[in-house]
Order: sequence, then C-alpha cells, then structure tokens
Amino acid sequence: MRSAPTILHLDMDAFYAAAEQAAKPSLRGKAVVVGGLGPRGVVATASYEARRFGVHSAMPMAQARRLAPNAAYLVPRFTLYRSVSEQVMELLGRLSPLMEPLSLDEAFVDLEAGGAADDSASARATGERLRADIRAVTGLTASVGLAGSKMLAKIASEQAKPDGLVLIEPGSERELLGPLSVRTLPGVGPATGEHLRRAGMTTVADLAEAGEDELVRLLGRAHGTALFRMALGHDDRPVVAERDAKSVSVEDTFDVDLHDRVRVRIEVERLAERCVQRLRAGRHSGRTIVLKVRRYDFSTLTRSETLRGPTDDPAVVREAAGRLLESVDTTGGVRLLGVGVTGLADYTQEDLFAQAAAEEAAASAASSGEAGEPPEGAEREEAPVEPGPAGPSARHWSAGQDVRHAVYGAGWVQGSGVGRVTVRFEEPGSPPGRVRTFRVDDEDLQPSDPLPLVPAVSSRTEASGEETAAPGEPEAVASGEAGAEGPGRDAADSGGAGGGPLHVIARPGPEAPGEPSPGPAEGSASGRGGDEHPVAPSA
Repeated sequence: MRSAPTILHLDMDAFYAAAEQAAKPSLRGKAVVVGGLGPRGVVATASYEARRFGVHSAMPMAQARRLAPNAAYLVPRFTLYRSVSEQVMELLGRLSPLMEPLSLDEAFVDLEAGGAADDSASARATGERLRADIRAVTGLTASVGLAGSKMLAKIASEQAKPDGLVLIEPGSERELLGPLSVRTLPGVGPATGEHLRRAGMTTVADLAEAGEDELVRLLGRAHGTALFRMALGHDDRPVVAERDAKSVSVEDTFDVDLHDRVRVRIEVERLAERCVQRLRAGRHSGRTIVLKVRRYDFSTLTRSETLRGPTDDPAVVREAAGRLLESVDTTGGVRLLGVGVTGLADYTQEDLFAQAAAEEAAASAASSGEAGEPPEGAEREEAPVEPGPAGPSARHWSAGQDVRHAVYGAGWVQGSGVGRVTVRFEEPGSPPGRVRTFRVDDEDLQPSDPLPLVPAVSSRTEASGEETAAPGEPEAVASGEAGAEGPGRDAADSGGAGGGPLHVIARPGPEAPGEPSPGPAEGSASGRGGDEHPVAPSA
C-alpha cells in the first residue's frame, strides 16, 4: 500500500455507446444499446439513458428490447472503438512507462513511476489534465480513480462515474470500504457473495469484523486470507506494463442452430482464419489448437490438438480445427462454435524444408500450367455460406453500419427490411441529419469506414509538454459532452459531499451552448415508409 494516491485507474464512460452517440449526432441524449442484434445476441454496452430503463451489459438483447423498445439498437463497430482506444492508451503511455491496459476502455497507470505524481495534489492535477486531454482528442468522457492501490483506484473510478474524478486519501481506506457491499471486492462473485450473506456478512465492514480465522473457515486458506486483507484495504499488486496473453480465440453464436455438416465445417474454417488474424496481430504463434462446440441442448464440448511446434499458418490451424471437428457429433444441431490457440510463443517453429518443398511444387505447377489441388499450406477459396446472387443485392445492411452515398455523402444505417434500407446522413460534429430510404441494391450506396470522432485533435508538444489546440477544437470538445449525464451522477457527487475522503471534481454540463438538440425519438417499425421518415434500427 502506498503513502500517496499515485495509482490511477481510467475507465471510459459507456464506451461503445458513447462513441456511437458522438459519431451520430441524432442519438445524443437518447437511449443507445450496442451488441448482437440477433435473437441470441447480448448487450455489450448501454448508454446511461438506456440504463435508466434497466438495460445493462451482458443482458440478452431480447430482454433489453422489452425494457427499452424505443432505444437505438446498433451493431458494434470495433474498428472505431480500437482507433479511439489507441488514442486513449497513447495519452496514458505519456504519463508513465508502467501502464497496464485491461481492455479497450480501461487501464491502470503507476503515476509515481513516470514522475507524473508523488502526492495527492499532483495526482489530482494529473487526473484532471488526463480527462481534459481525452475529451479534446476523442470527444468522449472518462472517469478516473486515484488511490494507493489498484483495488482502491478501481473502486474510486466506479464511484466517479460518469465523467468524474475520485481520489481516496491514504488512511481513509477503512472508512470508505466499510459500508460497501462485499461484491465490491475483487474475487467475490454471486456464489461467494451468497455464501457470505448466509453467514451474515453483507458489507466489507462485516468481513473486517469477522476476522481472518472466520473467513478462512468459510472460504479456505487462500481465498479467506486474501479477502480479509482486501477488507482492510490492503492490495500490493503492482501495475504490470506487459501482460502476456495465454491464448487467442474467437467464437460465434448462431441465430439458428446449424444442422448441415458442410456449413458447420465452413464456419469452423472461417473462425480459424479469424483466430490466426488475431494471433498475428499480437505477433504470436501457438502450439495447441482448441475447438469449442456448444450443441442444441447447451452441452459444450472442447477438443484440442497439440502440434510439434508453434505456428501462425492459417492453413495449419484451419486443418487442425477441421480434424478436431471430425470427432464431435453435431447431428442434433450446433448453436456456438469457437476456435482458439494456446501455448503461445513469440516465434514460429515450422518445418522449413516442408514449406520450401511445397512452395517449389507450387511454382513448378504454375510454370507448367498444371491444374489440380493447391499445395498444403496454400490459401483456399472458401465456399459461400449461403448461395445467393452476387453484387449489391446480396449485401446485408446492419443497424449502425457506416455507409457513403454518391450524392448525399456519409451516413449510417438506421434499419433495413422488405428490400429497403434507411440511412441517416450525418457526421461527427454535424447537426442531426436527415433520413432517406433506398433500395438495398442501390449502387450509389456503399459500405464505408468509420469517420474520426474529432477530425482536428489537440496535441501536446513532445519537447515542452505545452498544449497546442487545433483550429475548431472547442466545437469538437463540445460535441463529445452529450450523454454525460445518467444514473450514478448524484451518487458520485454525494459521495464527496460530506467532506470525507472522497474528492469529486465538478463535471461540465451536458450540452455546450448552441449545440443542436437531439431529433425526435425513433419509431419501432423497421424498413418501411418513404423518404425522410425515420426508421428505428433493427436486426
């Protein structure tokens, strides 16, 4: 435990949903839900407006639609989220070499190691400056917790949400933790929480009063001892700059159970290709290929095969996954498939002579004009999952997808159906745009890459560290403020109102002067109506 609150925990506020609101001016201040839109989809993130209706992450999407039928339901756009995450992580990396990312929108930073803070005042100033920089660069808001340990810093950031900063002064840990639920502590899930509740322990203060011996009796030596230390506010875990990945995997849940064995095989091969892409993106290779199959009755089977050495060859992974599939009975139907690689290494150990022979054979066949099977290790063209007409008419438009029209410019899909696609034409920083409806095969309408949330960002000069604002920055900053209000604001404010150990930084208002107000709420129909009529996003 440190004598100064120099461990910083950053958590972006409702990250995916906030990014969508910043990118789509008509959705600012409205309920937005991001996740899988199929009948088996789950919520990835809900905006604070949607949370007022009881929608939360990991909730089945069907349940979310019942709770908030008029919310905007959008598919995730990970290209955009990763881009924004890189900007945020770069700002964190400037503070200290000890920066530990936990996900796209969350990280720990050891401010003391980077010389960015050595006491409460400097830590607070660094946290305030970081939040301002994130807003200027991304247009989004973030919450910051500052404390002497990782556990307390994360608790502080939770209490700071949304768009706030909470600093826990050293020596005040027991006072802060006492009234909190036992579920606040790391490692206390539903089962452990229920076990403790039956023993009469519902708050952290109850754990501290029970004593270490009683917790060890209830939970075992390792868990009981660790929980007692955390109840006293002790957490010695360091911020780790490099976290070694143990495995890489991808999986898909299907809206309708797959019964066709050929289709199952094709899906496994597609997952293997995606898994290798992630493997290579992390500059890893792996020895063990794992196949996961969840069948129609929810029984889950895993099969694995260990290779002679690490690989990042898509053909090797694809063929190993295919062999594993042969040992699984899928006749009753498959609802989920997954492919993973474990035993990761930073190098490959392939049979170079076999590779060279394959490449020589391929070159020889090409030069002689021979046709036949491609050599082992060569890329194979995949058969289409569902046969259908080629060209624009075969396109599927998803709610939230970026598009560009030859006449109307950039926009996003609000919904589609009955051979029509409805698009709202607007961009980050623009007023709410107009809605138009087109045929799904309109050649003037094409998929597009996401636009940056803040086109002209501010930066800090590397030499002096002084802030340099780009032209037009105030408007960009203002555009990211919408959606900052939500449940939790009053709780966070009141947490520091009594002059106790919590120090909450005042938050800006929800809208900048002159910012356009959100458009009317969307209806629930999908893919119907003519031009200029909004259509609610749908699957």
